[in-house]
Amino acid sequence: MVGGGGAGGGLLENANPLIYERSGERPVTAVEEDEQVPDSIDAREIFDIRRCRARAVPFPSLATSDSLINDPEHPLTLEELNVVEQVRVQVSDPESTVAVAFTPTIPHCSMATLIGLSIKVKLLRSLPQRFKMDVHITPGTHASEHAVNKQLADKERVAAALENTHLLEVVNQCLSARS
Repeated sequence: MVGGGGAGGGLLENANPLIYERSGERPVTAVEEDEQVPDSIDAREIFDIRRCRARAVPFPSLATSDSLINDPEHPLTLEELNVVEQVRVQVSDPESTVAVAFTPTIPHCSMATLIGLSIKVKLLRSLPQRFKMDVHITPGTHASEHAVNKQLADKERVAAALENTHLLEVVNQCLSARS
């Protein structure tokens, strides 16, 4: 283990994570730019929200944002660590549901709840209120998968977590641009 940064400022649990290349920008089509045409939300749209790629969409919060979701331990994004991939995002615009599965870099990652909370907060801040969100650990990838998923699914626990000023500050750090 190597000492260093991270949200807690202690030892890194995964000192040498694999780093993946970011996926390319999605080209914006003329239909997507036409404000007269309804733009349904799909998995790539959610992936772009999670990455916070600005494009011409009816979500003002995206138009002004230029950050990615950062890992709480490393100076890398969740995409660069392969924690979130587009293939693990499911969307039903007609049913107003979004499901995002994320994979911690190691099976005993103590930051899993914080990562899930950061993803959930990003979606809450970016999507219309009509959407029901399910952020969960990819099945079979974490030692405490059930407990973390239970916490992330509990609206009262999420609300209480976001009332904790220290925890909210850490989440906001994960959602802010790094220099």
